[in-house]
Amino acid sequence: MTVYSKTNTLLQASNIGLGYDDKIILRDINFCIKDIVRPGMQQGQVISLIGRSGIGKTQLFKILSGLQKPTTGTVAINGDQTVKAGDMGVIFQNYYLFEWRTVYQSLLMAAKKNPQLKGKEKAMVDHYAGEFQLTSELKKYPQQLSGGQRQRASIIQQLLKGSSFLLLDEPFSGLDVCVLDKVTDLLLQVSLSDELKTLIIVSHDISTSVAISDTVLILGNEAGKEGATIKKEIDLVERDLAWKKDIKKEKTFIETVAEIKACL
Repeated sequence: MTVYSKTNTLLQASNIGLGYDDKIILRDINFCIKDIVRPGMQQGQVISLIGRSGIGKTQLFKILSGLQKPTTGTVAINGDQTVKAGDMGVIFQNYYLFEWRTVYQSLLMAAKKNPQLKGKEKAMVDHYAGEFQLTSELKKYPQQLSGGQRQRASIIQQLLKGSSFLLLDEPFSGLDVCVLDKVTDLLLQVSLSDELKTLIIVSHDISTSVAISDTVLILGNEAGKEGATIKKEIDLVERDLAWKKDIKKEKTFIETVAEIKACL
């Protein structure tokens, strides 16, 4: 078992509820994300939020990012700071980029919004472009990029802004096997960039999500109660399933995926 400890609270969701008119979408959402510390290793947290289509994942995603206010409850980051729009890097499925700017111009603009990069903006754009194999695409416009290239550019854009939190909506959707492997490696690379970097992945792809996560949150309905809640939280570190390559063939991994499916 890997030696680790969970220390400071990075994000706290407390009593989150969401309703429209008489319809309850979300209720009693409570969970806590803590900084996981491993001796001699710098790696952030990777949390997967899994649930059936239409269960309320997108609404919870928007609430966590500060893009939507809950009917009840709060999301706090960095101690007691209530999350607001712009506090987190958000990557939607369409990989939003400014279509009228080149990739380089968009990335440089993002870097200039980060006070910690003052005077180093161009150097950091070049650095990330090299790391994510986009150097030859910097002069192109978004419409000239492939889907995978747009995704990488969107992730770099959020990294340059400097947020400790990165929320990704269905990052594995519609990818073939070869591209899927590249995306999972990319997300692991992002998590290794900083111990406080926290990725929250919303996905239908249970197997891929579990393979790169340290924690799984299962959003679902409970018998006799309206609205979805966190039915179960699975600590993959305790199960010795986190931070391993080629984990998908292990018996415990297969059993955990089956357990998650049974909860949905």
